[in-house]
Amino acid sequence: MRNLVLLGGGYGNMRILLRLLPNHLPENVHITLIDRVPYHCLKTEYYALAAGTVSDHDIRVPFPEHPRLTYCFGEVVRIDLDACTVLLHDGTTVAYDDLVIGLGCEDKYHNVPGAEQFTHSIQSIEKSRVTYQTLSNLPPQSTVGIVGAGLSGVELASELAESRPDLYVMLFDRGERILPMFPERLSQYVESWFHEHGISIVRHSNITKVEEGILYNHDEPIHCDAIVWTAGIQPSRVVRELNVEKDGQGRVVLTNQHHIPEYENVYVVGDCASLPHSPSAQLAEGQAEQIVQVLQSRWRGEEPPNEFPPIKLKGILGSLGKKHGFGLVADRPLTGRVPRLLKSGVLWMYKYHNGY
Repeated sequence: MRNLVLLGGGYGNMRILLRLLPNHLPENVHITLIDRVPYHCLKTEYYALAAGTVSDHDIRVPFPEHPRLTYCFGEVVRIDLDACTVLLHDGTTVAYDDLVIGLGCEDKYHNVPGAEQFTHSIQSIEKSRVTYQTLSNLPPQSTVGIVGAGLSGVELASELAESRPDLYVMLFDRGERILPMFPERLSQYVESWFHEHGISIVRHSNITKVEEGILYNHDEPIHCDAIVWTAGIQPSRVVRELNVEKDGQGRVVLTNQHHIPEYENVYVVGDCASLPHSPSAQLAEGQAEQIVQVLQSRWRGEEPPNEFPPIKLKGILGSLGKKHGFGLVADRPLTGRVPRLLKSGVLWMYKYHNGY
């Protein structure tokens, strides 16, 4: 029996399971999925969990069941590419014939002293729960500092402004305008919404140090009752420690078939993979579709395709609380209620297609 091991139950590996199960998994192939938690988490919604506007249950999807699918719950600590084994925190060793690494990303603290120790995170469901507890327990008129005005920071700030209007939210950003990956019109729309809801934007910020309850911007101390870090990501530590070629962001350089050049049986999907687009759930799913084609070809003893068409992304949608949003769909900027409804619809469809 050939063992396909999937590391991480994120968007990429969930799509692989969706495509192989129940009827497209060869009789001689068994799948082992390794994850820290016994369910798939909707990472794109962690901001809402942290802000307290959705429940924990709302962002969990059950893993599928199949006679030749086994789950192993634990923390991956090391991958031995030459021995074809994965080592878990409890000492368990899992051998593989084919491996798909989808371990996701972690916060990148840019060597800012105290940032990792004294800030909260929304990069994992465990950390998002802790962030929720902290934010929900703040007394009225407390100050929350959010470092980083990309999509995660903006959505967290807006959701928090609606769920806790008694809090003072400050969004720190290095640039001239927030959401620099979007057209300026969208940035202006979001900034106008922030102004209406009392969210302060601190532009051209440079966080030089963090202490408990204090954020240093250009070495000037600013009191914050809670600080959330959304200022950049990097591949998980296990992937960073792999002795393989990486790009400037530390992501693994892959062949056209999405495997590591020296290891034909080891694929990388999602945030850890070096791809021409920024990491996203859509990108991970598109990549997973192609990985499934490669696996099926190789299992049949056939050569996989030499090239695949570029992965097409449908767009990006962001929320501003429960009633407003913004987005870029087919290069067309959208603002107001329509993108918020679209985002809700996409989330509903995702849950539906994954049997929730």
